[in-house]
Amino acid sequence: MVGFKNRYMVMEVLLDPNKEISGDDPIVVTQFNISKAIKDGILVNFGECGLASSLGSFQVKYVNPITKLCVIRASRDEYQKIWSSISMVRSIGNCPVLFNLLDLSGSIKACKTATLKCDELKFEQYKLMVGACLSADVTQHMQNCLEKIRILEH
Repeated sequence: MVGFKNRYMVMEVLLDPNKEISGDDPIVVTQFNISKAIKDGILVNFGECGLASSLGSFQVKYVNPITKLCVIRASRDEYQKIWSSISMVRSIGNCPVLFNLLDLSGSIKACKTATLKCDELKFEQYKLMVGACLSADVTQHMQNCLEKIRILEH
């Protein structure tokens, strides 16, 4: 028996830099928000048939709301369609966003390694940006997110 061949995309969600930066982000990046935006993008760009063919293995596996990283799984046959739809997503809710592909891999193990590396580097940047205002809750939440990556499975 042959397992399903998947591709894993490590994506960075970039909020609009032209918006006024306040203490709170205009949106909270969640699996539901990202999944809905991508599915809407596939529907607009490829129609209902394209959406139906893509949904077989499409899944947002991991989202970190602090570092704005996410891991998306797609079938090997459909990942280019999903990737192109992701690149055309311009907003989540009412907030303008851009997606940046950081890594594309064929195994969950390679994806976990790349995600851990990127997440740790982005959190270090976040700590430098926030400075002394970093709370223990944020640090604990980040540790929980890193633990989710470590136990990520198919």
